[in-house]
Amino acid sequence: MVRARRTASVITAGVILGVFGGAALGVLWWQLAPRVPVLISAEEGATLGYQPEEYIGADVAFGALALVAGLVITIGLVQMRRDQLLSVLLASVLAGILGSAAMWFVGTRLGSVDIEGLIATTTESITVDGALVVTLPGVYVVWPLVAAFVVTLVAFSDVWSARVWRLPR
Repeated sequence: MVRARRTASVITAGVILGVFGGAALGVLWWQLAPRVPVLISAEEGATLGYQPEEYIGADVAFGALALVAGLVITIGLVQMRRDQLLSVLLASVLAGILGSAAMWFVGTRLGSVDIEGLIATTTESITVDGALVVTLPGVYVVWPLVAAFVVTLVAFSDVWSARVWRLPR
C-alpha cells in the first residue's frame, strides 16, 4: 500500500512538473526562437522568405530547452524517489511527453500570426514575423530521451556502486 502511494506520488509529480514546466518553457521558447520574416502586400499576398537559419534556430531553441528540462526535472524526480527508479522512469518519460506537447502548444499559440487577416486589411507592403513552428519533429522526443538516459545512468551507477562494495579486497 505504501509503495503504491509512493509510486503514485512520483507519477503525479512528473505529470504536474511536465505540464506546467512545458507551458512555462513554451513561453520562453516563444521569446527566444527566431522567426522567418513574411512580406505581406495587398497585391501579391504573403511572400515567405526562405530563411533556413530561422527555422533551424527555432528547432535548436526548442531542443535545448527540452534538454535542460529533461535533465532538471528527471534529477528532481530521482532525488524524490531514488529507491523506486522504475516509477521515476515512467514519471520522467511521461513528464517529457506531456512537457514537450505543452511547450509546443503554448509556443505555437503565442507565436501564431493571422496572415489571411493581415492580407485582407493591409493597403501597403509590410514585413511581419512569421508563425513559430517546429520543422524537425525529432526535437519532440529530446525531453523523454534525456529523461530515460538520466534514469539509466543513475541505475547503472547504483548497480556499479553496489558491486564495488561487494568485491573482495
